[in-house]
Amino acid sequence: QVQLVESGGGLVQAGGSLRLSCVASGRTFSVSAMGWFRQAPGRDREFVARIRWSGGSTYVADSVKGRFTISRDNAKNTVYLQMNSLKPEDTAVYYCAASKQLGVFTLRRDYDYWGQGTQVTVSS
Repeated sequence: QVQLVESGGGLVQAGGSLRLSCVASGRTFSVSAMGWFRQAPGRDREFVARIRWSGGSTYVADSVKGRFTISRDNAKNTVYLQMNSLKPEDTAVYYCAASKQLGVFTLRRDYDYWGQGTQVTVSS
């Protein structure tokens, strides 16, 4: 099992920045990739970004490209999501996820473990 704990959410004005953190514990040696998803009220959970644990290659959704960056600190078993130029439409609960599979890691089914989520609210 892998446990994930997110932090760093909060209330920010449009144009501002936040950095989310996700700390993984447990059988982290089995993790092949980690990702961030978000879910706004009344909407499906959507992919935001992912990073491969080995090699560190990243991929971000078009909706956040150029504004959000995903990174990792292997020594701390931590993944970060730096969010800049935030917009009201970025308001959502942000979830960290970990995968032990092989794949492209942009779908919910690609991930095996999920955190509890952290709320991000962007005011206009």
